Amino acid sequence: MAVSVQSPALRGRGFVRDARKGGAEASRPGTRHLPVRMRIVLRCLGAGWDMEAARVFSDASLREATERKLRRFSKLRGKPVAAGEFWDIVAITAADEKQELAYKQQLSEKMKRKELPLGAQYHVFVDPAGAKIGGYSQRLPSASALGKIFTALPLGDPIYQMLELKLAMYIDFPSHMNPGILVTCADDIELYGIGEFEFIKFDKPGFTALAHPSSLSVGTTHGVFVLKPFNHLKYRDVEYTCCHRFLHKPSIEEMHQYNAVYKPGSFSSVHFAGGDTAYLKLDSEYVYTDSLFYMDHQSAKKLLAFYEEIGTLNCEIDAYGDFLQALGPGATVEYTRNTSNVTKEESELVDMRQRIFHFLKGTPLNVVVLNNSKFYHLGTTEEYLFHFTSDNNIKSELGLQPVAFSIFPNITECSGKTSCIIQSIVDSRCSVAPGSVVEYSRLGPDVSVGENCIISGSHIMTKAVLSPCSFVCSISLKINGHLKYSTMAFGVQDNLKKNVKILSDIKSLQFFGICFLSCLDIWNLKVKEELFSGNKTQLSLWNARIFPVCSSLSDSVTTSLEMLSAIKNKSTFNLNSYELLSIEEMLAYKDVEDMITYREQIFLEISLNKKSDL
Repeated sequence: MAVSVQSPALRGRGFVRDARKGGAEASRPGTRHLPVRMRIVLRCLGAGWDMEAARVFSDASLREATERKLRRFSKLRGKPVAAGEFWDIVAITAADEKQELAYKQQLSEKMKRKELPLGAQYHVFVDPAGAKIGGYSQRLPSASALGKIFTALPLGDPIYQMLELKLAMYIDFPSHMNPGILVTCADDIELYGIGEFEFIKFDKPGFTALAHPSSLSVGTTHGVFVLKPFNHLKYRDVEYTCCHRFLHKPSIEEMHQYNAVYKPGSFSSVHFAGGDTAYLKLDSEYVYTDSLFYMDHQSAKKLLAFYEEIGTLNCEIDAYGDFLQALGPGATVEYTRNTSNVTKEESELVDMRQRIFHFLKGTPLNVVVLNNSKFYHLGTTEEYLFHFTSDNNIKSELGLQPVAFSIFPNITECSGKTSCIIQSIVDSRCSVAPGSVVEYSRLGPDVSVGENCIISGSHIMTKAVLSPCSFVCSISLKINGHLKYSTMAFGVQDNLKKNVKILSDIKSLQFFGICFLSCLDIWNLKVKEELFSGNKTQLSLWNARIFPVCSSLSDSVTTSLEMLSAIKNKSTFNLNSYELLSIEEMLAYKDVEDMITYREQIFLEISLNKKSDL
């Protein structure tokens, strides 16, 4: 039975590595599966998107192909799958034991509700202690507590989360794949259209990656393939070729230097991928960027043996940057000394990268070029809001809805933007402005939500006005055996990852567009080391102890909204009387079971309401 192991976690960002049944070489249940314990760490793709509008289009062929995949997956939900029809193993990696518990509980609920195909093995593997890459979804903190792979989508009844969507979009892969492993991330969506009787095949030795045409600016934040020249000029939806060299987040100059850039007119007609929300003008230069990749069974076994030989890793290794850059005949060792994309540079990093390079050198990198495809990234608050409320392309191609499995009668549209309500109960007198997303929440009649807000897991029944661009996310906590609540609240454009090394520099941090020092004055908080949790040489909004702990969910939201209101109105709000936590500490104290119970209560109430309407 072939393994299906997930993308080892970027601190909770990883998702799946899968493989199909069959093959004499395949592992048997109970044997050691591929690198579940391996420090492969996946980087979330596509951080830098150009939100400025170029020429956009929605492709009917992508919509039809997506609908077909969703229908096929829907037929498998809650039913046993035949051999070769689905993945043998779906493995999700978690950043720590609490996230592991969260993932297992959510998988258990999905199995009970028959939302996943039966017969596959669903596993969660906690990331080993030590060096890691990435963070706890710091650019989309509403996904931090329960994981990006369980991000709710405005799709389906009951709603799909990213896990189901991933499995649906890859539904055709297992039956056309030799035993091996598929590695993907938890916060991107790949849509592609190919001929009705054509399939993507993963049947070559070594690695095989999907490639999507993208702008050069998108290429600077992705992996870029230097492909062997096409031997024809006719446009095709799918091209099978080899990669001469893989460039990881190259500059535009490097793309030109290594002949990765394609000129307009390479084909008679090309549909460009545009996960960056700005699809290419037809007269633009373009490159082919990466998304997911597959490794055959033999390559997986080799990597596992290599890991067992070297033992514990003490530096971050990236499954994209450090594996794929070693592949292809044009690969050179120079990249191993480039640490510009490294979160934390350890002394043995370069040496370990060089060992991996020499170990993998000579392994082929096959590429499936999907000319008619789009790559969407949901890893930041801006991307999340844009795709769910404003991007008519992904709405059309994926069938996203403004109201998904919710009680909320009034959706308004303004300049093509709508609000988006996901598994929530919103009073008919509540106002939610276009451009905002509400998930897993209850909002009362006297609540007014401004444009471009994100509200997650919250309970607001008192009179409340949320300023435009507010981010509000409530977390259940277990502190000394007692159930408590805290609500993180800030601006959707705040950079939680930006950090400074010393207290005197925190004036460069901004909270809701205002100097953080000024905010501390408004809240009557003193600037001292105890204001920050964790690493005292990396001071940021992420580890600033500014969020009150309360005994009820509703009090928690109300108090944090008063914090925000004080900032917007330049009034005072004394936080000294509260126990305060940082977001970092909230995640350490999170009570997964209570958060899931809250979501389940909303689910049951919506289900009963829908039945009574029949």
